[in-house]
Amino acid sequence: MRIALLEDDPNQSDLLKLWLEEAGHLCTSIANGKAFTKHISRESYDLFVLDWGVPDMSGEEVLEWIRKNVSSPIPVMFITARNDEEDIVTALEKGADDYLTKPVRKMEVIARVNALERRSKQDFTQREKIEVEPYTIDVAQRKIRRAGVDIELTLKEFDLALFLFRHIGQLLSRGHILESIWGRNPDLNTRTVDTHVSRIRNKLELTPENGLRLSSVYFYGYRLERVTT
Repeated sequence: MRIALLEDDPNQSDLLKLWLEEAGHLCTSIANGKAFTKHISRESYDLFVLDWGVPDMSGEEVLEWIRKNVSSPIPVMFITARNDEEDIVTALEKGADDYLTKPVRKMEVIARVNALERRSKQDFTQREKIEVEPYTIDVAQRKIRRAGVDIELTLKEFDLALFLFRHIGQLLSRGHILESIWGRNPDLNTRTVDTHVSRIRNKLELTPENGLRLSSVYFYGYRLERVTT
């Protein structure tokens, strides 16, 4: 997953980032609330991990901002020293999906993160086949069929198409796509994403006539979504 971490303690931030990346996730750490909300308004993520007591905006205020301004239902986990029952209930009632109190343990953090990933992706990441009529994606054989007919794709085109189908309905930033398909620090520009998106849109015929639309959002990224005709 691509994870945005709000944590103002450098030692705690470095530790959590290390644990998450060792578990195979991508993690960006930001130290204050306003910078965090500004960043996630330009970039898409699969999970938000929030501390409560941070500069500029509290974790609670950031959670409220996320639920009002982030259209996709991205899960939110609190990792904080605040352990009063009232605080935990408040966070969960305002839309948090999980709540851990410091000090945290590595294996528990990873297990909770992985559980949120399974719940949020509707098991698409575990399926060997994804079916969104008229498309069938065979993950093991790396093939995509439309109405039973194989579509010829390059390796990167297949990876990108699979990534979009696994995040169907979610608005994805170009940076999110670049990190996930071309690596953590790709020496590429956003034109690479635009070119590949254009190719798979044409090859797969992602049009309302086929029940799907792959649309661009100016200065942000792309969203693959179901449509009805």
